[in-house]
Amino acid sequence: MSILVQFVIGLVFGLGLILAGMANPAKVLNFLDLAAIPAGRWDASLIFVMAGGVAVAMLGYRLAFLRERPLLAERFSLPGASRPDARLVTGAALFGIGWGLAGFCPGPALVAALTGGLPALVFLAAMLAGMALARRLAAATVVSMPPVEFRREP
Repeated sequence: MSILVQFVIGLVFGLGLILAGMANPAKVLNFLDLAAIPAGRWDASLIFVMAGGVAVAMLGYRLAFLRERPLLAERFSLPGASRPDARLVTGAALFGIGWGLAGFCPGPALVAALTGGLPALVFLAAMLAGMALARRLAAATVVSMPPVEFRREP
């Protein structure tokens, strides 16, 4: 049952990315091109997409934590770190640079690749290579932290 729910959620997410234009790198790059603001060519529409995503996520977390446990798992699994570290900041910087150069981030790249986009396939190959390299470097240098369990106070 869990895999079916995950599949349906992924389909809805992918459809949302297509409808919002996030799978189109030109739209993303037009949003990121702040130099186009004075000329009136800046595409601000993705602000509304992001704001909508943040609003849905906030509501989802709020509703989820009203429950004692998730619907399809035994416990909530949350990250153990509470402060940004060098790994997080480096990853965020690489994510932003990749998004700015290619116009793709992981979700939209998957959607674009499935709809026949060669640039998205190249991006995904580079992303997977980067993930493999990061995993190899992390295994050699970082001790991973177990997730923190969420428990409701009685």
